[in-house]
Amino acid sequence: MIVCDNVSKSYRMGHGRKHVLNNVNLQINPSDKIAFLGRNGAGKSTLIKMLGGVEMPTSGTIRRTMSVSWPLGFNGGFQGSLTGYDNARFISRIYGKPYGWMKEFVEDFTELGKQLGMPVKTYSSGMRARLAFALSLAIEFDCYLIDEIILVGDSNFREKCQYELFDKRKDRAFILASHDMGIIQEFCNRAVLVAGGNAVDTYDVAQAIAQYQQL
Repeated sequence: MIVCDNVSKSYRMGHGRKHVLNNVNLQINPSDKIAFLGRNGAGKSTLIKMLGGVEMPTSGTIRRTMSVSWPLGFNGGFQGSLTGYDNARFISRIYGKPYGWMKEFVEDFTELGKQLGMPVKTYSSGMRARLAFALSLAIEFDCYLIDEIILVGDSNFREKCQYELFDKRKDRAFILASHDMGIIQEFCNRAVLVAGGNAVDTYDVAQAIAQYQQL
């Protein structure tokens, strides 16, 4: 599982600090499907980055006893001057995956063709999302972190993403930060409402959506 104990996050702003999250307590169990709901700037992405280890909390602790993906909407994991293929080779080395298999998977999943031989900094946001999704799904994690990029590309690609994550890996946990209530209602069994620096956990997804829509 993943456990957040009194996790807070603030950033230095001029002579003061901006407090984004205050004393968040959260437990993510195997196979949980959790939606993070909140307005832009509420702290959803910050919390996802901390769960993935991309950022550290200002105070409190995060304990992980399951493997966690990098945030799928977070582009900081790419080296922009390297090609899509080079980034795939780098990930394959880190996780001990055969590059030949990784290359074939990325080619098939992203459908980017010759663009995979171009520097990632030349990609559109949609192309980067495709590459991020492919590289993350090429590694088997216990928990996947998804930050508002699941609906990219045409309908066929969206269906492919949904099949790979929600059907093929339905036994895994995932955390989804999204404004798409249809996706949340269909696939999530829990919801966390992030607002005013707080993260309120609930097993009633419909109630959390109603509260979110009133913000």
